[in-house]
Amino acid sequence: MRAQKFLLLILITLGISLFTFLVFNHVQKHSSTKTKIPIVAIANYGPHSSLQESINGIQEELAHQGFIKDKTIHYEIMEVNFDTTLIPQMITRLKYFAPNVLVAITTPVAQFAKHSIKDIPVVYSVITDPVEAGLLRDSNTPENNITGSSDKQNLTLLLQFAKSILPHAKTIGLLYAPSEANDLALVNMMKEAAFKHNMEVLSIPIDHVRDMAIRMQAFKHKVDFIYVGSSGPIQPSLPGIAKSADKMGIPVFNVESNAVKSGLVLASFGVNYKEVGKNTGKLIAQVLQGKKVANLTPLYPKTKNHHGYIHLEKAKALGISLPKNLPQVNLVEN
Repeated sequence: MRAQKFLLLILITLGISLFTFLVFNHVQKHSSTKTKIPIVAIANYGPHSSLQESINGIQEELAHQGFIKDKTIHYEIMEVNFDTTLIPQMITRLKYFAPNVLVAITTPVAQFAKHSIKDIPVVYSVITDPVEAGLLRDSNTPENNITGSSDKQNLTLLLQFAKSILPHAKTIGLLYAPSEANDLALVNMMKEAAFKHNMEVLSIPIDHVRDMAIRMQAFKHKVDFIYVGSSGPIQPSLPGIAKSADKMGIPVFNVESNAVKSGLVLASFGVNYKEVGKNTGKLIAQVLQGKKVANLTPLYPKTKNHHGYIHLEKAKALGISLPKNLPQVNLVEN
């Protein structure tokens, strides 16, 4: 009996040793393979078309500059499904790969990355106002370890576009998350743009997504259209927002075009998020080429990066007669 137990103990010990050797050997091979090429870690807030477009833009721009995926560059991409409590865990896991650059997409992710990462270059993306978010002290000056690409759009152009469709519009409905610096910046910028057009903004705070339908009722008979920006907490609720708005007969303008192409909202006007990603990619490429983050000027969208879309059937359903001489705009017919 003792001999059998001793033999079993030896077999278990050998098994554990073999398993440990194989795992260690696999990790060594995995690590050595990755260290041969630059690693770009991408920390994403959650699954959304505009955020994915920015990632696509990053990879497209880097490929254009000679960084071919899994050949001359390796990507580690993670997301937290818009759960801010998981951001520290995501950043910690990405740091394990010892990336050459860490890309922080959206304000909550970038804010944590700035304060928790000191030895890896950080490049942010899809940030409305990096100064308001506390990422930069000056909008055109990088910090020691962080620079990036903003999605800050020209809201004056947005309202010109909206007025071309709804010439008598006077009041804009805007939902925002008070805990998000991105959202607070949007509210302030919208009020400034509205003032120039002799318009007003009715901004409704959303503390919890579950309160969205109730809070939407504050717009009834009080706004001429609702604008949904690139807010991390608000944008995923767009289907519910659109449904409530349709019941009240209120047109919805979204920041990006996929919601128009699917017939969810009347119109969109905003920056091209692939271009935002390409700007991010340009900065990443310079870091990989040896330039210091502190010397890389933050990038912002240009006027040509803004595009408008209108869904014709949705306009008809809302009783909106579109003028014949619309500015350059993409009309969606399906």
